Amino acid sequence: MMRTSNPAMNPAAFAAERSYAPGQAMTVQGAVNKSFILFGLLLFTASWVWGKLMTPTEVLGYEAAAQQTNSAVMPFVVGGGIVGFVVALITIFKRKLSPYTAPIYALCEGFVIGGISAIFEHSYPGIVIQAVGLTFGTLFCMLFLYKTGVIKVTQKFMMGLAAATGAVCLVYLINFVMGFFGSGIPLITSSGTFGILFSVVVVGIAAFNLVLDFHIIETGAEQGAPKYMEWYGAFALMVTMIWLYLEILRLLAKMRRR
Repeated sequence: MMRTSNPAMNPAAFAAERSYAPGQAMTVQGAVNKSFILFGLLLFTASWVWGKLMTPTEVLGYEAAAQQTNSAVMPFVVGGGIVGFVVALITIFKRKLSPYTAPIYALCEGFVIGGISAIFEHSYPGIVIQAVGLTFGTLFCMLFLYKTGVIKVTQKFMMGLAAATGAVCLVYLINFVMGFFGSGIPLITSSGTFGILFSVVVVGIAAFNLVLDFHIIETGAEQGAPKYMEWYGAFALMVTMIWLYLEILRLLAKMRRR
């Protein structure tokens, strides 16, 4: 049984219903098309927040503009994050609703991505375009390595990656809880050698999760999963892409602070 550390990419979701008639079954191209639609929706709301919050720095200066952006952006980040999280849970447990919930999730995450990007851009000018380029560069690189067979998805590969991703989630959870007590894990936020190495490892784990996403979407199509699973597959791929982008953004920020 295939397993992936992306909770949205549980292979059981694709294997639950099979052998649909031609035209009614999921296809890889269909999932790709849905992915473009979702990323277009995310880009729409992200661009709107970006344009609304990016006060010209030549007017206020970088520091003043950053402070103003940080206070103005939080309603978008928090609100979009909460609604997006709820919609994501609905999508995971009610997969048949994914044609409706996946676009809503993309719109909500656009607010989050646009807001966080504006904060980072004011603090580190030029960092967002670098992060976007590296994110899509990683996507195409991992797709190439997967399609050419350089990276083979085996049971051991999936189990090891699932364990690594779970460990990262546990570290982030502990750091989140410690934050309520005014503390935290320095390794996560440090711009020193160990902090940068930690971020490099996390970016690598997120990148390899893309391979699992490709593999399970392809397998779902081979198994004749229902048509609505194209939306679900696109949604799950977006979850990984958002994680990868945020981790690359964090890594670049650490390197700028050195």
